[in-house]
Amino acid sequence: MVTAVLMVVFSTTGAGSVAARQADGCGDRASLSVFVSDESGTVRAPGATVVLRWTAAERAPVRGAAGPDGRFHLCVPEDARGATLWAEFGDGSSEQAVIAFEPGATTEVGLRILTGPAGTGRIIGRVNDLVTEGPLTAVAVSVPERTATVRTNGRGRFVLSGLPVGAHELKVRRPGYAPLRHRVTVHRGLTTEMEVGLVPASAEMEPLVATATRPRRLEITGFYERKLWGELLGAGTFLTADYIERWRAGSVGRFISDHIPEIRRSGVTLVNTAGHMGWKGCPMAIYVDGIPVRGYGIGGAVLLNEVAGLEIYKGLEGLPAGFRDERNRCGAVVAWTR
Repeated sequence: MVTAVLMVVFSTTGAGSVAARQADGCGDRASLSVFVSDESGTVRAPGATVVLRWTAAERAPVRGAAGPDGRFHLCVPEDARGATLWAEFGDGSSEQAVIAFEPGATTEVGLRILTGPAGTGRIIGRVNDLVTEGPLTAVAVSVPERTATVRTNGRGRFVLSGLPVGAHELKVRRPGYAPLRHRVTVHRGLTTEMEVGLVPASAEMEPLVATATRPRRLEITGFYERKLWGELLGAGTFLTADYIERWRAGSVGRFISDHIPEIRRSGVTLVNTAGHMGWKGCPMAIYVDGIPVRGYGIGGAVLLNEVAGLEIYKGLEGLPAGFRDERNRCGAVVAWTR
């Protein structure tokens, strides 16, 4: 992953500044001025999409386009005290910025679009024995564009990074198994994930390959890294949009209560009935795009068709550091939007 570059500057602008002139029509309300640029911070990104989700305010997210100068301006609603925002431009996106508003002040934010090394992406995957379904170690994995061959680790996983964009012929080989050749497409700045099932040389079967391209939003928020370790340690449940869309639940809360037996709904609140460390039947914490949602349920903060991924933790012990809080003793539900 490319190291993110994010500049956030909070200031009360002077009357002669560009941001102040744009905010003249906001009166006593707070205003927001966003400048979207390339990764260097010097080339503006006209037409970039700025996405803003309010913190603890029951309002729909805002999506707006930056102007020809790469700037986006907004008068903040009176009941909004904070927000999380990011920018998207073509295949690139910025990291998220978490900001607070002050009445009558203009908050200036600079967002830099990150695209990764030009024209490259990566492939990660896992190789299993198709008969036993166990991971295979020391499997040789290569593509013609790389002179080096990588080998799977103790969990059968491999990573090929810095690959040119386009179609590649992946070669997978291990003594005692039928070799595999499979064409896979690499997308700029994205990760293509693969599940490979190799067939023992003595078996009359065809190898199995499944591929998927990871959504950028989940990639840059660390969802997949938490999923990897969470599933390995049994520390959480991780659901992506592909899985969620197979079900026709009416709301996020209903979907979660239908799929996690220990969680039930009490009005708009999600309650962990299994509890943890002696606590039982207390409300779970809710996060949307990394921001805590207080005072109303997850259904009031995000719609099911907006969800790119869900992380569900049923106790304080398994919570990642970013969501660890004594108030979250019964666990947390973390929703990431598309």
